Amino acid sequence: MAAATRITAVLGPTNTGKTHHAIERMLAHRTGVIGLPLRLLAREVYDRVVAARGPSAAALVTGEERIVGARARYWVCTVEAMPTDIGCDFLAVDEIQLCADPERGHVFTDRLLNARGLVETMFLGAETMRPAIAALVPEAQFLRRERFSTLSWGGSRKLSRMPARSAVVGFSVENVYAIAELIRRQKGGAAVVMGALSPRTRNAQVAMYQNGDVDYLVATDAIGMGLNLDIDHVAFSATAKFDGRRMRELFPHELAQIAGRAGRHTAPGSFGVTGEAAPLGEEVIAAIENHRFRPIERLCWRSAALDFGSPERLIASLEAAPGHALLTRGREADDLRSLKMLVELPQIRDRVRAPADLKLLWEVCRIPDFQGISAQEHANLIQRIFGFLQEGRVGEDWLSAQIRRIDKVTGDIDALSKRLAYIRTWTYVAQRSGWVDNESHWREETRAVEDRLSDALHDALTQRFVDRRTSVLLRRLKQKEGLVAVVNDKGEVSVEGQFVGRLEGFRFHQDGAASAEEAKTLRQAAYEALRPEFHLRADRLYNAPDTELDFTEQGGLMWGASAVGKLARGADVLKPQVEVFVDEEAGPDVAEKVRRKLQTFIDRRIAALFEPLMNLSRDEALAGLARGFAFRLVEALGILPREEVADEVKALDQDMRAGLRKHGVRFGQYTIFLPALLKPAPTRLRLVLSALFSGAEEFPESPPPGLVTVPNLPEVDRRTYMLSGYRPTGARAIRIDMLERLADLLRAQDSRAGFEANPDMLSITGMTLEQFADLMQGLGYRAEAGEREKQRTEPVVPPAGEGAPVNPITEEESALRTVTETETFYTFTWAPRPRGERRRPAGAAKAEGKTRDGAPRRDKVRRDKPAGRKGGARDKTGGQFEARPARAKDRIDPDNPFAAALMGLRDKI
Repeated sequence: MAAATRITAVLGPTNTGKTHHAIERMLAHRTGVIGLPLRLLAREVYDRVVAARGPSAAALVTGEERIVGARARYWVCTVEAMPTDIGCDFLAVDEIQLCADPERGHVFTDRLLNARGLVETMFLGAETMRPAIAALVPEAQFLRRERFSTLSWGGSRKLSRMPARSAVVGFSVENVYAIAELIRRQKGGAAVVMGALSPRTRNAQVAMYQNGDVDYLVATDAIGMGLNLDIDHVAFSATAKFDGRRMRELFPHELAQIAGRAGRHTAPGSFGVTGEAAPLGEEVIAAIENHRFRPIERLCWRSAALDFGSPERLIASLEAAPGHALLTRGREADDLRSLKMLVELPQIRDRVRAPADLKLLWEVCRIPDFQGISAQEHANLIQRIFGFLQEGRVGEDWLSAQIRRIDKVTGDIDALSKRLAYIRTWTYVAQRSGWVDNESHWREETRAVEDRLSDALHDALTQRFVDRRTSVLLRRLKQKEGLVAVVNDKGEVSVEGQFVGRLEGFRFHQDGAASAEEAKTLRQAAYEALRPEFHLRADRLYNAPDTELDFTEQGGLMWGASAVGKLARGADVLKPQVEVFVDEEAGPDVAEKVRRKLQTFIDRRIAALFEPLMNLSRDEALAGLARGFAFRLVEALGILPREEVADEVKALDQDMRAGLRKHGVRFGQYTIFLPALLKPAPTRLRLVLSALFSGAEEFPESPPPGLVTVPNLPEVDRRTYMLSGYRPTGARAIRIDMLERLADLLRAQDSRAGFEANPDMLSITGMTLEQFADLMQGLGYRAEAGEREKQRTEPVVPPAGEGAPVNPITEEESALRTVTETETFYTFTWAPRPRGERRRPAGAAKAEGKTRDGAPRRDKVRRDKPAGRKGGARDKTGGQFEARPARAKDRIDPDNPFAAALMGLRDKI
């Protein structure tokens, strides 16, 4: 054992700055080498050395990576790859307690016993190694370092209640992935760190955590090996792991090594359990908090003095017993197992004829089983490589084919992880001196493939376990920074570049793709960012012209294409109230501003569209019966069937009627109405206001504008037709103003003798003769169909001769012929109801087979009286008229369709 050096054992718990101290000591010397337990940690330390001394002065040597600067003086290596024969002034081995590891412990023990720096040697690790080091290296001096921060028990917590900046530890890939997926759903995402990751992937994942893109880390026990992360709490999802042979409980010092990652530098840390892991025992908790553990009693050892005289002698030297009570043989390593399998093969024994051949075979057997395949498959791979090397170099075509098969960045996490493990084998092969031709090319090629796969794996891990949208928004919320929301012309809302939903008017509709766990965060971030947008929109709405607003036929209030409110029943049919569609999070000020604007809009719209009606209601010149009638007309929104107000109309004198006509009121034969209110816009509003005031659940739609008649549907009540400006008559409903024009034409006809429809009647109604006959029956006329011959003349064109040109035929060249046709016609006669039928109870019409408006079916003869007439004498048309005193001639209603006939009758009497 070498002794010409100062040997120091720097021992203590985690977070004591041991590794930092060793780096400073190494850089204080002219040359140095430091061995670290993981390739990941070696890369981290290498980057620190490069930052301090530059890339030319540093070297990184691991099993799969070799970066040597032009003037390399400081070598950063994995423990297995440490060069022990370069004569550096300083040498250090980190995590020396791994001497007790059954798999790799023999390598660390060999470095403890044999690796020395020329000037200074340093071993870094846990206090549990003090007795072993003191016994095996008696010249060593000890330096204890105390933890910078406290470490305390945090108990058991659910993942949903895990504090930010926590690391959750699992001991299998499946367990790590399951935890990461759950955290993504509940917390927005987690970074994943495992020993099997390449340094590039691991660094990218750690960077997400360190930068605050995610607040959670899910890792294997690899984080216990010196990885310096800003972790406040460590939670164990299990306290047992599979150690390669069996499931076993973790020892207290192993738990402490992992738990110690919590609380960096002077910040306190905590540890606990989560999921199905049982709480730790009080003794274990006390040991971890006070850093007091049983000393390590056995170190794993394997002889470094190898005998290459024969395969049997080599195996015997590898299995030699240790010569110290503290040393024990570890488990049979993969390299020894592969050696035993290969030397049993005749083709291998035939090739191993000299110690050099056996030494080469041993070097090939030391290729790690990165792929995790079966021992036999790994042995077959080693046999193939050994065959190449005995002939000179690994074949380039074969190596290229192996790498090309792996160089694919598609697939899921498992596929990429397997490819990454496979490329590590060829990276290891390319790093061995003399194994391949053009070493620099293959080292660059394998490194490039590893980088591509590492990036793809990082992207796959991030895509699966990190909701970038949620994590970004969580970070900004936590930092209490102002969130910036962008709303595009489609209403899509992006907060900090992340799509979160849509803003329709003043209501935010969250992205439906978000999970239930993510919804709360997205909603919080969205409303935080949208608060200024709500106020800006409210200002724009308040200042917008009325032309930008409208109401729907179901009572909705629209601002452009966005619903911003709805109408609600008020105390008066012409004074509806407004309910706004404004999210509560927008605030009461925004809601009140929107409400005021919408109320002002609908009040102005009613005043504009119903201006004649509003003027009628405010006319103080109207008094008595006229004022009462005006109230009835306002209450009916400008349309009253005359039969419903016959008595009131009769009671109005000419002055009263003149006062009403001044406001545009028309006293028609069938309807009292204001023609200005029959336009499409007032009609649409009238239907909405009436349905709203009556409490209807579904509002009727207004008929398309411009139609004279519409179908008389059974499911639509008569009042709805009247509010729409139509009167049901038979199978169709006719617009009330056109009906009054038709009534004017009918007055000139002899309805007792009968008459036929003339073109003007059909033109006004826009009906066929059959449809007009149905309408007339609905008005109280009998329609009798008949047929007659009709003669017409038409030119007779002589047939053209063959080949004769086809020319227009002149009048002189053509002959005329008379064509006789049969046409259908209708004779209409007035068919009033008998006196006994003037007042029938509701429902009687239906029982008698009549339509709901009283019109007879086509197979029945309707006998009805003209609307608005009661009793009195008949005129020559068979209609009935009201009897009046002779001195009341000046009170005869000029709007009465039979006024002229009545006046003439009275003169005869």
